[in-house]
Amino acid sequence: MSIRDNLNEITGRIARSAEKAGRNPQDVRLVAVSKVQPEERIIEALEAGHRLYGENRVQEAQMRWSESGFRDQYPDLTLHLIGPLQTNKVKDAVSLFDVIETVDREKLAKTLAKEMEKQSRSLPCFIQVNTGEEEQKAGILPSALSEFYEFCVQECGLNIIGLMCIPPVDDPPALHFAFLKKLADKLGLKELSMGMSSDYEWAVAHGASYVRVGTGVFGARDYS
Repeated sequence: MSIRDNLNEITGRIARSAEKAGRNPQDVRLVAVSKVQPEERIIEALEAGHRLYGENRVQEAQMRWSESGFRDQYPDLTLHLIGPLQTNKVKDAVSLFDVIETVDREKLAKTLAKEMEKQSRSLPCFIQVNTGEEEQKAGILPSALSEFYEFCVQECGLNIIGLMCIPPVDDPPALHFAFLKKLADKLGLKELSMGMSSDYEWAVAHGASYVRVGTGVFGARDYS
């Protein structure tokens, strides 16, 4: 199938999953994860009319979207940073992205706040939650979430609109999606970024407002 067909298939599945859960399909948005994908596939998705993309690395995103001219060519483009953000990349991230999904520590929150003020930008942000409490994974621990949220909002003035998670590979993802929804409800947050190519329908059923799909849209990545 073409990338246009893939997009139509995924948006159709999202709509059916939402309707089955009693949700409005318009409340769920597809973030096409474009990392490590060749330019011709990105062009095909853009020509199909898709405008919401997610990138894991700031430097790769700069090359793909700014230096290529796509940012200028498609002014209605929306870019989400969905990978870990180092503080030395914050300046570039704030200037390039429209949404930061991976706020997960105080130093990063402070640096983002200062840079946004400097650039006169107020980007919507998600707090990344390590729902599986995995040592090797980024994200704030659930037990520290409430305090960290207050720090981000009250002390840093960040516009925190929701929560994001990446479930452990070996766990049933639905458990983590339901847990993240519960955490968000406690904080009064409505936006949830959760679900990838293998489990986005489960994520929609549990309240996802953004699902991050890469290989399902573009096909397998070639890391060679």
